[in-house]
Amino acid sequence: MTEQTSPAVRPIDAFHVYDTTLRDGSQQEGLTLSVADKLAVARLLDELGVTYIEGGWPGAVPRDTEFFARAATELDLRTARLAAFGATRRAGTAVEDDVQVRALLDSGAPTITLVAKSDIRHVTGALRTTGEENLAMVGDSVRHLVAAGREVFIDAEHFFDGFLADPDYTTSVVVEALTSGAGVVALCDTNGGMLPHQITEIVADLRSRLEAAGLADARLGAHTHNDSGCAVANAITAVRGGISHIQGCVNGYGERTGNADIIAMVADLQLKMGMDLVPTETLVEATRIAHAIGEIVNMPTSARAPYVGASAFAHKAGLHASAIRVDPDLYQHMDPRAIGNDMRMIISDMAGRASIELKGRELGFDLAGEGDHLGRLAARVKQREAAGYSYEAADASFELLLLDELGRLPRYFDVESWRVSSHQLRDGTLETEATVKLLDPSDAAARSVAIAEGNGPVNALDLALRSALRERFPLIDDFELLDFKVRILDAHHGTDATTRVLVRTSGGGREFQTVGVGPNLIEASWEALSDAYTYGLHVAGVPQR
Repeated sequence: MTEQTSPAVRPIDAFHVYDTTLRDGSQQEGLTLSVADKLAVARLLDELGVTYIEGGWPGAVPRDTEFFARAATELDLRTARLAAFGATRRAGTAVEDDVQVRALLDSGAPTITLVAKSDIRHVTGALRTTGEENLAMVGDSVRHLVAAGREVFIDAEHFFDGFLADPDYTTSVVVEALTSGAGVVALCDTNGGMLPHQITEIVADLRSRLEAAGLADARLGAHTHNDSGCAVANAITAVRGGISHIQGCVNGYGERTGNADIIAMVADLQLKMGMDLVPTETLVEATRIAHAIGEIVNMPTSARAPYVGASAFAHKAGLHASAIRVDPDLYQHMDPRAIGNDMRMIISDMAGRASIELKGRELGFDLAGEGDHLGRLAARVKQREAAGYSYEAADASFELLLLDELGRLPRYFDVESWRVSSHQLRDGTLETEATVKLLDPSDAAARSVAIAEGNGPVNALDLALRSALRERFPLIDDFELLDFKVRILDAHHGTDATTRVLVRTSGGGREFQTVGVGPNLIEASWEALSDAYTYGLHVAGVPQR
C-alpha cells in the first residue's frame, strides 16, 4: 500500500491538535461508524484544521484496515496528517514477527501511535510480564517503526494513576519511549479521575525528572477523559504546564463519560489564551462541523455543549434580553461568531445569509449579490430545520433546495402515488410490498407502475422506486444505498414523534447524503430516497426529457 503523504501545512514543532474521534470516540456506547462514515468525518476534521486524525487500529479492527486502504485514494487531506493506532509488540515476541506491528506499517499511515503500559500494576496484572520486558516492548517497537520511516507517538496508558503509585517506573516508561525516538509521549488519564491540581503537580514532577535525564525539551501530550467532569480543564492545565500536544474527540465522544471535547479545548486555548492552533477561518466553521459530525455518527451535538451548542449563546426574555439590546457582551463570554455560532433570543438556528452563500460557493454556486435568493433560501432553511430537517450532513438535499430556489431543480419524475403494506403469514414470516406510481413530467400520459417486495418497508420502497425509474434511466442500476440512519426528534410524543432519516447513496460517480422528515419513518424515508435518486441523476449529468 502507498504511504499516506498528507501535506504539512504547519511546521513539525507547532502545537499538535490530535483528534481521536474515529478511534477512541467510536468506543462510545451506541456509536458505530461505517468506513464511509469515518471517511466523511475525517474530511470534516481536516476542514477544522486539526494536526492529526487518528483513523483507527488497522490489523485489529477490519473496518479500520479498510479505512486506511480507502484513505490512500479517497482522502485528500489539506491540513491534517493521518495516524494509525496500535500497541507495542507483544511480550516475548520479536518486534519483526509481531503481526499487529506489521499491520501498522501496512496501513501506510505516516504517523503511528502506540499504546504502552506505564502503570506497573497493569504491566504485571494485565500484561502478565515484568517491568523490564515492558520497557523493552516500548523501546523495540518505537525503534522498529522509526527505522521504517514513520513518526511515532506513545500513549502512556494510565500514566497519572501509575505515577501516583510508582513515579519512578512510570517515568522510566516515558524516558524509554523518548530516547528510542518517540516524537511525543501523551500522558493519559485513562480512568478519567484526575483533578486539575493533580495534573499540575504530576506534570511539574515529571518535567523535573525528564530534565534530570537530559530530556528537558521532550514533547509531552495530554489525553484526558471526563469521568471526573474535568477532561477539558485537565488538558488546559497540562498545557499551562508545558505540554504541546492535546488529544480529544469532537463533541466529547468516547467511552463511559467521554474524552475531552477537542473543539472546546481548541476554543479555550485559542480564543481565551491567545494560542495559534488552527486557522481563524476554519475555527469559525467549528459549530457547523460539530453538528455535521453529530449527524453522521447519529449522536446529535448537545444543545448545551460549550461554544457549539444551539443553546450556548441563547437568552430568554427579561433582564438578559434588556441588557443584550444595549451590549451583547454583557451576558456573553465571547463573540459567538468566532466559533461559527450565533446569539439566540427567540427560536432561531445558525443558518444566515453568509453561511448560505459560503455553502453555495462550496457546491459551485456563485450567490454573491443574490440578496433576494439568499434571503428566501435562508428563511426556507430556518423553517425546515425548525420542522426537523438537518442540512449539515445532507449536502445533496441542500443543493436540491438551492436549485429549487434558483429555478433549476431537475424534474425527472412526478409522483402519482406510493404505498407500502406489510402482513405476517401464519408461519411468522413478515412480507412487505411497495407500489410506486410515477409520471413523466414531459408526458403526463407516460406512467410507470412498479411493485416490489423487500426486507421491510424502506427496502421495498427503494426497490419499487428503482424499478419504476429503470426503463427511462438505466443508470439507476448503478445506484446503491450505502447507509440509512433514523432519528426520533421528539421522543416524548411516543409513536407520534417526528422522524428524521438520513440516507447515504452512491451514484453518478459520487457518494452523497439526503434527508427526509415526516410524521413517521416511512414518509421520511420516501422523501430521503426520492431526493437521493433525483440528486444522483442530476450529478450524473442525465438531462431531463
